[in-house]
Amino acid sequence: MSVARPQPFEIHVSDDALDDLHRRLTWINWPDEIAGSGWDYGTPIAFMRDLVAYWRDRFDWRAVEGRLNRFQHVRLQLDGLRIHAVHQPGAGPAPMPLLLAHGWPSTFYEMLDLASLLADPGRHGGDPLDAFTVVVPSLPGHGFSDRPSRPGFEDRQAGQICAELMSAFGYERFGAHAYDLGASVTGLLCLDQPERMIGYHTTSPGNPPPGVGLDTPGLSDAERAYLSYLAEWSREEWSYGHILGTRPQTVAYGLHDSPTALAAWIVEKWRAWTVPPGGDVLDHFSKDQLLAIVMIYWLTGTMNAANRYYYEGRHTRWPRSGEQTPVPLGVALTATQRFEQPPREYVARMFPDIRRWVRLPRGGHFVAMEEPELLAEQIRAFFRPLR
Repeated sequence: MSVARPQPFEIHVSDDALDDLHRRLTWINWPDEIAGSGWDYGTPIAFMRDLVAYWRDRFDWRAVEGRLNRFQHVRLQLDGLRIHAVHQPGAGPAPMPLLLAHGWPSTFYEMLDLASLLADPGRHGGDPLDAFTVVVPSLPGHGFSDRPSRPGFEDRQAGQICAELMSAFGYERFGAHAYDLGASVTGLLCLDQPERMIGYHTTSPGNPPPGVGLDTPGLSDAERAYLSYLAEWSREEWSYGHILGTRPQTVAYGLHDSPTALAAWIVEKWRAWTVPPGGDVLDHFSKDQLLAIVMIYWLTGTMNAANRYYYEGRHTRWPRSGEQTPVPLGVALTATQRFEQPPREYVARMFPDIRRWVRLPRGGHFVAMEEPELLAEQIRAFFRPLR
């Protein structure tokens, strides 16, 4: 079987696309809101007016583009889709191949500071023996990868494409770090192709879930408490997942047509899954960071394709109770999000070979961008004995 060859790729957005965006950020039909409601009803108008003004008048996409193009980008054809990835060679005597898979609603951009730290630890005060050659894909339907156009494309197929991507670079065995959607994709890959995996590190150890529920015999008290919390969290927080899992096309029109709607949709999740109650999302991420994520979705028109993973998830063959993988696992629990803090015995149902279990002192769902140095050290420590 012939292996696809990666081709160099440079990111460049047309002036026309940026001019169109500026016009849309100038003429906005603002909604009303309940006075004094803060974030209770969703992203508040005062926050959005300030963010949009900055976006329209001060945000510099060309500067972001220049930074992006300092990395080595490729695209290649896999399973009928053009897949984009950053391929950053490691600076050390024996770099380990490492896949970094982003989550939702995020893009490869979130992983770039982390990729730099992992690829060249010596430049950042670390040991070159810890170097990784890092591959950061845009998962299918995200960023500069193609949007799947057939029904039924889901997490497991995305995992197979990630494995093919690593093969295209010549890496038959590799490590991985992932979270959120990337954790679903990579965790399923650990079940399907464990022989490919040197080890797997994650900040989303309950994703994919190990196929148990509150009626499963033999649950520990901690597992029951965690599953009960997840049910409560779903009632309060998962309304977005329900609509995306049933009618994603309906919300697509607003998100694809209005950059303001898209930014409100994305930033609300970055805040909710990062900031402790009463906190400010801008204490954790800059406007430039948040808008770079939004811009990649806007300029590539991929929000609808990314959202469809929720719909297609109904067709994914998720792990069954008792299904296990021998891949060594490292876990770094995020500090602020209880839904990402399952008990160890829950995770061990699918990953019995847990080599590292750490609770981070700070950082939320998007910790790769929020605290890249902290996460890089955890990844290095986990993989050190696996080299």
